[in-house]
Amino acid sequence: MSSRVLILDPLKCTGCRICELACSYISRKSFNPAISRIRVITWFEKGISIPIYCQQCDPAPCLEVCPTGALYRDSETGVILWNKDKCIGCKACIAICPFGAIFYDPKEKLITKCDMCNGKPLCVELCPTGALSYEEALRIIDVKRREAASKFYELITKLTIVGK
Repeated sequence: MSSRVLILDPLKCTGCRICELACSYISRKSFNPAISRIRVITWFEKGISIPIYCQQCDPAPCLEVCPTGALYRDSETGVILWNKDKCIGCKACIAICPFGAIFYDPKEKLITKCDMCNGKPLCVELCPTGALSYEEALRIIDVKRREAASKFYELITKLTIVGK
């Protein structure tokens, strides 16, 4: 099973919403942020924008609550997918998602959630600032470990200098 994850660098997000337009077009052939699988939340007074998207949780509350198995994890990619034919529209997945990343289209009577564009997320490709990336989880873990070790090293170095 692949272990790639969608990563956000919130300091790079400008709130341009190109990710929403790209997503709505690739998934539904319409430039309409209201039907996108990624949604940008913006705090204008603070100048902060955060794209909200499926985190592909493990364990995934949406999978556990779905009474029909309409939501399932792809064994090859690890991505949580949705089977329209099995869905009864109960919206339990929407209610339980800790990130608010499963949406409902009342016109089409369909849920909408990120499916990582079959391993090539268009939002990542078109993000003009590089705020979104699709990375190997192991590489991300290694980077995080190095950052933590570096901070710890700096702290020890300061304590050693102070202690002399």
